[in-house]
Amino acid sequence: MKMSRIILVFLAAILSDALSYGQVNVEPNTALLNEGDRTELLCRYGRAINYCRIEIPGEQKVLNLSPTWSKTPGFTYYGAGLNAGQCGVSIERVKASNNGQVKCSLGVEGEELSGTIDLVVAMRPQQPIIELISKPNRDGYFTEGTEFHARCIVRDGRPPANISWYIDNMPANKNTDQLNIIASRPNDQVELSTSVQEINWHLAPEDSNRKLVCRSHHQTDRESVPPQEAAYIIMVRYAPVHQPEASVYGLYLEHTAVVNMTIRASPPPTIEWKVDGVEIPQGRTEGRYSAYEPQYLSNDLYNVTLVIAGLTLEDTTKTYYLQASNELGRTNYEVRISSSSKPPSSSLDVAAIVGIVVAVAVLVLIVLLVLFARATGRWCFGGKSIKTPTNETSDTESADIKATSTSTATATTTATTAGGATIEAGEAQERMGEEGQAVEPTTGKMVKRLPAFAVAILKRFNEKDGSKSKDYKDNAETTAAGTNEQTQDNNTTTTTTATTIDGNDNEPKQDKQLVYAELVLKPAQQKTPVTAPTTTIAATAATTPVDAAAKQATEYAEIVYVQKGDDKK
Repeated sequence: MKMSRIILVFLAAILSDALSYGQVNVEPNTALLNEGDRTELLCRYGRAINYCRIEIPGEQKVLNLSPTWSKTPGFTYYGAGLNAGQCGVSIERVKASNNGQVKCSLGVEGEELSGTIDLVVAMRPQQPIIELISKPNRDGYFTEGTEFHARCIVRDGRPPANISWYIDNMPANKNTDQLNIIASRPNDQVELSTSVQEINWHLAPEDSNRKLVCRSHHQTDRESVPPQEAAYIIMVRYAPVHQPEASVYGLYLEHTAVVNMTIRASPPPTIEWKVDGVEIPQGRTEGRYSAYEPQYLSNDLYNVTLVIAGLTLEDTTKTYYLQASNELGRTNYEVRISSSSKPPSSSLDVAAIVGIVVAVAVLVLIVLLVLFARATGRWCFGGKSIKTPTNETSDTESADIKATSTSTATATTTATTAGGATIEAGEAQERMGEEGQAVEPTTGKMVKRLPAFAVAILKRFNEKDGSKSKDYKDNAETTAAGTNEQTQDNNTTTTTTATTIDGNDNEPKQDKQLVYAELVLKPAQQKTPVTAPTTTIAATAATTPVDAAAKQATEYAEIVYVQKGDDKK
């Protein structure tokens, strides 16, 4: 299978080479030239040739050409030589009579081979003509809505001319037929071509006074010789064209106001104004109102005017009606007037757009700078929060103490008459001031904290008098931290154990006795010494009502009354 393919390719190459040797190749196949142009025509063969002979239409002699000699002026040999198998001619100036087929004859080993080249010498066509298929009236006008149908004819061109349509120098986007080429022989000698194309559409008022152009495009067009064209002015008759309600601004009160309006009509319109039911024909005056005759502007445009003497504020609230008519129909218009200036354009100019963009950019920059300063603690956000040592502890701080250390109420007492320790109240205050917040108490047993109340820290200081003395002086300071907004009852019953309670030691102490004490909540930094027994007490505190402002601050408890109990528990 593979061998057969190789054989086929080999045979095809041999056949192609044989055909190339057996025929004459030409360059170009067709030469399109203008009269007076210079050109070169070439015929080639695959082997050396003995002679080169060329026949050109319109020339009386057959040209026998050689690279070494030339006997015909205006025609010279062109090519790489006879040994290279090339036979060509260079024509100095092409004439219109040279149009046709150029024949080259090559002598090869006792036989003659020939080839042909089409030489087309372009001939500029005649001026285009616009031929009307649909006819206007005797005055040359078409009626609105009728079909306009025309034909453009470009005669006797070689090659045929192309046609394009324009309306007022703009491409006519209308219905056009396919270009039609018709052969012609004006002199019965030279064959030429005529191009024909038709166009049609329905006429509208805006088509009136517009120029329809048929333009031909041909090989002979040059910068110095522009395309040829034909033109026709279309004239249309129509009734006055309807417009939306018109508004006239900038009129002055107590002055003569001139109300102008432009309408379009063909033929010229007759107008009539109507104010408050009063009809004012053109050229007439009714009271303070005068109607002028229409003034022609251009392209079927007319200016109509109404003059109002001594304009009043009431006049600006009226609607003025205008009726324009001609032989093809009538149209009604409405006009409103105003003494205010003309409203500004809704579109923004370039300066306004630039201003808006700059303002937005500045605003975004400011916001970014503020966010940056806040995040990095710069400028106005660079201040550090300073905590001043105080005996009061905020609700948040109390909550933090509860969550982290699970602090509870602490009572420090002496258990027996054998010994005890006295702690000065001033040292406790100094210690609390240094730490900046309440000292974390120790408890022997976890005391259940009342909801919505801060943990009470109770410090009592006893002075030892031995076993003989019954009266002991204790300096106690009670600190309450935080308040709860959800609790409105300030009466608190506080139970303290008779032993020293440590948060890390749950072992109870000895000698548990109960003493009932009445506690009164006091403002911060107030302290009242109170005498308490050395035995363990259970205190019941009754608080007095406080105002709303006091609820937001830390409150402290003070023992004002003590009632001893004889029973042990």
